[in-house]
Amino acid sequence: MTAPRFLQIHTLTSYAAALLNRDDSGLAKRLPYGGALRTRISSQCLKRHWRLAEDPHALARIDGAEAAFRSRELVSLKVIKPLRDAGIDGAVVDALEPEFQMALYGDKGTAKKSRQTLIFGETELRWLASEAARLADEAGGDAKAAKSLAEAWRKGLNKSLKAMTAAATLPGGLTSALFGRMVTSDPEANITAPVHVAHAFTVHEEEAESDYFTAVDDLSGDEPGADTIQETELTSGLFYGYVVVDIPGLIGNLGGDADLAGRVLHNLIYLIAEVSPGAKLGSTAPYGRAGMVLLEAGDRQPRSLAEAFRTPCPPHLGPAAQALSTQLEAFDRCYETGEERHALCLANAPIPGAAPASLRHLAEWAGGLPARLAAGRAA
Repeated sequence: MTAPRFLQIHTLTSYAAALLNRDDSGLAKRLPYGGALRTRISSQCLKRHWRLAEDPHALARIDGAEAAFRSRELVSLKVIKPLRDAGIDGAVVDALEPEFQMALYGDKGTAKKSRQTLIFGETELRWLASEAARLADEAGGDAKAAKSLAEAWRKGLNKSLKAMTAAATLPGGLTSALFGRMVTSDPEANITAPVHVAHAFTVHEEEAESDYFTAVDDLSGDEPGADTIQETELTSGLFYGYVVVDIPGLIGNLGGDADLAGRVLHNLIYLIAEVSPGAKLGSTAPYGRAGMVLLEAGDRQPRSLAEAFRTPCPPHLGPAAQALSTQLEAFDRCYETGEERHALCLANAPIPGAAPASLRHLAEWAGGLPARLAAGRAA
């Protein structure tokens, strides 16, 4: 069997009376597709919930995972604050800070509002903090010397950062190793994402309503009526989700560690199937699990099965799973790409080439793919 290069993950997940992902006006995000308006969950929303999930299969629980932080204040909180907390002369610290801000965020980095939100790993931030402490020590309490040292350090940073990155297993943390990052101030620090996440959308036309609600003042005495009157939007839907993992890219981002890549894929399958995106937790309880999960492994370019839902289908798992199976059969007949498949489906719909399985089986099978790939290359 061909060593798998790509893992494709297809899901169908149902939510009722929820507001999973809002736009700038507070309404549910939408997507026109096939002439019909659908409810949408952005890929950014999905990835954020997977990477921050407090769960038995959380990414942070994986042995060997390095933490990462996404912020416009990485330098302020992770590099400069430790110097101030250590009691280093304030004038020296003030002289160092602008150079470190520009080193990470570019020439306009001294102003918070001009900074790009970046993600840096714990390893990188520890190194930057140690460099700041070293420069402060070399300045010997002289603010002018600190500024001169920091300016020279910033100008030679690319070579130093490149060497530090090359020596670290997960320079940008596990989050960057999965979902990538772009650093406009230093292209050498960019990391290509091996996990590609599509926007999820409903397989049917949107189902939405405006929810009128009130709040009564408990201390208002005998006065009738509501103290607050508001409206929000609620939606229901069966969402198609699609994720692709470039397995060699993932192994490469993890420093060549196929075993770590396997543990990551194992947990990622659980997170995709079980972790729900969603705001308004207290008023909508938007918790759901995938009613169908289909995994495919192969060496050909991936292809979404979204085409199965270009014509809206009934908002039920059975018909949606059947539409997906029909699309899959058409691809198999015309392209003969021969992906290996494993699937679970609560509707018991047959998936072409995939025997029914549990989520545990799917996660264990996915977790073994990096080792298979590494063994195939070694052979």
